[in-house]
Amino acid sequence: MELKDVTKNLKNQTVYRIEQRFKTMMRTNPRYRNLDKENQKLIFDLIAEEKAKAIHGIKTSGLSIRDDMYHLYQNRIKLGLTYGDLDQIKELLQSFKD
Repeated sequence: MELKDVTKNLKNQTVYRIEQRFKTMMRTNPRYRNLDKENQKLIFDLIAEEKAKAIHGIKTSGLSIRDDMYHLYQNRIKLGLTYGDLDQIKELLQSFKD
């Protein structure tokens, strides 16, 4: 399972179902095992934020992805994010555009 599988059909999924898919992905995909609980919460918060936008009909743009990445990059030390974590988060944000 990949990130795009979690974010597929985001508007029509319940928060509970998205959380189930996210946790399944974290368990089954070894690529994402480096993310600790705080980083997982941060990623899930980003997913919930994008879901709220999707419900109101707001599509994810390249500008909003760059804006989110800018703020995450600025606060990477405070949040405890590595460059690998930032790459995975960027991949997640890119999956919202599909």
